[in-house]
Parts: sequence; C-alpha cells; structure tokens
Amino acid sequence: MRDSRAARSDWVRLRTVLTLRWCAIAGQLAALLTATFALGIELPLEQCLAVLFVSVAVNVVGGIVLPENKRLSADYTTAILLFDLFQLAVMLYLTGGLTNPFVVLISGPVIIAATALPFRVVLGLGGMTIALTSALMFWYVPLTLDSGGPLQLPDIYLFGMWLAVSIAVLFFGIYAARVTNEMFAMSEALVATQMALAREQQLSALGGVVAAAAHELGTPLATIKLAAAELADELEPGSPLAEDAELIGAQADRCREILRDMGQAGKDDTHLHHAPLATVIDEAAQPHAERGKRVIVRLDGNPDPDRMREQPTMTRTPEIIHGLRNLIQNAVDFADSTVWVDATWDHDVLRIVVGDDGPGYPPELIGRLGDPFTAGRRRRRENRRKGYDGMGLGLFIAKTLLERSGAQLTFTNGSQPGQRRPRVGAPEFARPPGALVEVAWPRSTVAPLEDAARGVLGHNQPILQMRSAG
Repeated sequence: MRDSRAARSDWVRLRTVLTLRWCAIAGQLAALLTATFALGIELPLEQCLAVLFVSVAVNVVGGIVLPENKRLSADYTTAILLFDLFQLAVMLYLTGGLTNPFVVLISGPVIIAATALPFRVVLGLGGMTIALTSALMFWYVPLTLDSGGPLQLPDIYLFGMWLAVSIAVLFFGIYAARVTNEMFAMSEALVATQMALAREQQLSALGGVVAAAAHELGTPLATIKLAAAELADELEPGSPLAEDAELIGAQADRCREILRDMGQAGKDDTHLHHAPLATVIDEAAQPHAERGKRVIVRLDGNPDPDRMREQPTMTRTPEIIHGLRNLIQNAVDFADSTVWVDATWDHDVLRIVVGDDGPGYPPELIGRLGDPFTAGRRRRRENRRKGYDGMGLGLFIAKTLLERSGAQLTFTNGSQPGQRRPRVGAPEFARPPGALVEVAWPRSTVAPLEDAARGVLGHNQPILQMRSAG
C-alpha cells in the first residue's frame, strides 16, 4: 500500500510553491532594505542581494521549465524545501546569526514538510535545521549598528534562541505531521465509507427495480400462461399448435422464476422499507452465515422462533444493514466457533449487541476502536486478535454508518482478553466471552409510526419516481 504522506506530496502544485517563494523573497528584500536604510544597520548588502538573486533565478527557471499546474513529487518538494533551508541559513549567517530576530523563520521548511512529505523526510529536514541553527550560534557576520559598534548579546541569550528554535522545529514539526496524518486518514476512511454506502444503495435500488418489475409483470405473465393453457386444451394433443401453446406457458413460468430470483435480495415494495427486527438482523448476517461459524440471533434473550412475532418493526435502510453486516463480519473473523447477535428493546431504546467467543479487543485499543487505520499502531503481541491484518476500516465504516442512522456504539469485552469464561448450558443461552459491541438507537429514530407497523404505508411509487427520489 502506498504511503499516505507520499501520496499527499503529489497534491502540491508548482504554482502554489512559486507563489509562496515569491512572497518569501519579497519579505526578505523588504527586511534588508528596512534594516539598511530605515534602521541604519550596516549589512553586507551586496552579498545578501546575491543570495536573494539565486532564489529569484530558481523561481524564474522553475516557472519557465515546468508547467504551473504540475503536481510536485516528494523528491521535488524535498529538494525545494532543502534549498530554501540552506538559502535562509546563508542569509542568517550574513545578518547576525542567532542575534537576528528573524531566525525563527528557519523552522518554516520543516513545518511545511510535515504537512506534505513522508515522516523520514521531516526528520531529516528537522535534524538539518537544528544542525544549521547550532552552527549559526558560533559562526555569523555580526550586525553593525549606526553607532559603529557590533551588536553583542549575552551567550545565555544566544543559547536561549538556539533552544527556542530547536524546540519550535521539533514541536511544531511533529504536531503538524500528526494533525495532517489524522486528517488525511479520516479523509481516506470517509471516502471508503461513502463508497461502501453508495454500493449498498445501488444494490438496494437495483433490487427494488427488479422486484417492482416482477410485481408489475406478474399479472401479464399469469394472463399469458392462462391463455396458453386454454389454447392447449382446445387444440388436439400432439399438434404443432398445442406444443407451441405449451411452450408459451413454460416460457412464461421461466420469466416469473427469473424475475423472482433476481429480486430475492431486493426491496419488494414500500411495505419492506420497514421490516421486523429479526428480518433486518438476518439480512445483515446472511453473507456470513456459511463461513464455518455459528451465528445465533436472540430476541430479548430468547432464540425460540415462536417469540419472533413479538418483536418490533424497525426502519430498513442501507446504512443499518451494511453497518450491522460489518460488525457481524468482524465478529465472525475472530470468533472461535460462535457469534451471538442479541436484540433487546423497551419503550425508549432499541439495542443490538454483537459478541463472539474470540480473544476480545486489546485493552489499549478499546478507546480508539472505530477510528480508521488503527491496526498499524503498536500493541502487545499477546493481546492481538489472531488473524487480524486489516486497518480498522471495517469498524470505522460500521460506526460511521450506524451513527448516521442515529445509533450510539460501545465497544467492550465479555471477559479479560486471553481469559475465557466457561459457557453455562447450551450455546443458545450462553453469554459471549469475547468482544462485544453494543448498538443503541432511540426507539423513535428507527421504529416506524403505528400506521407503518400495521402496514398502512400508502401506495407503491412508480419506478421513475423511485429513481428520482434516489
């Protein structure tokens, strides 16, 4: 997988870099002229202007040779920042070293690198900056005042300036790198979430169109089959016309079977925008039911199918289905043999808890579960969930989608990782000893109105209206 910071470096446009460098050149020129003619400080102006001219030449050549809309690679950006660092160090050498109050600007290339370059480059630039700052503490051209004497500052002040610049380079460089990395990781994860949701919505919309077509074509196909059967009864058995009538009837049956098979995973009509709680859970768990692990669905603690009729009806959306599916997939991935999906409800809250009998979540990661790209963080080997080689995107997508539906997620363990609590009785009534994630919705958020629960949902929309609504 490509390094994210290297990918970010390709975002930097040449035009942006050239504009910033022109601003820096203008600022340095203004500082030189102000110090010389307004403040009366004697500077080696010719040498300073020569150094400034080199920066102007680099900018002009870059603008001529390369197109302005070129995206700079990490190597190009590193070379430009390294040149700016040495150019600024030479300018500071000619203008008083650490006695120059503008010495703090030497940390600029490091901070810029932290937002766009790999961390190893940031470390290299930071080390080079501290080394150059250390050299400027001993070797520099002193500033000469209009009184004729050189500007002399105590050694303790020079050491304080060196220490301040070094701390600024380390602190702001690391701070900028961490913040930028987290923002970029969140951006990538959100893109993955949007792609997963868009795919789920497309599948739902496709299933809805197929199911609506099967519903609308059911009556014409039944009429064709009835007419073909009546023709076959009136014709002589074995005649070519009777065989054609039987063929028409058989092909009508085949069309109905094809439409039914295509619409099995789709939304039948408006009535199925809401579904019983067990139906929603079964749809989410169905892709993982045949992966070698037993998935037990319990409503209010009871796995008895006869109790299913007492369950509430809830909203059936792609966010809820895909979010629950990711949680169940994560549990199946790490379970030893069994996954439990427990649903409970009261007048105010509807809860779904997904648990497994695996090793549980590492304690040091529980507070960060649901954040993207957490797998690369260091953790204790004995607490790793065996077989886990993902990046945390599955839990992040599930958390984002379910929170979008109004849910709150809580990650816990049924027991301490590595300590298995023995089961009591049959697995159907056992408590999950491994990882647990609770999804809780306000009942009013996902439970339909009373009319919806009774099936009074209005007329089905035509396919064109369904498409415009999506």
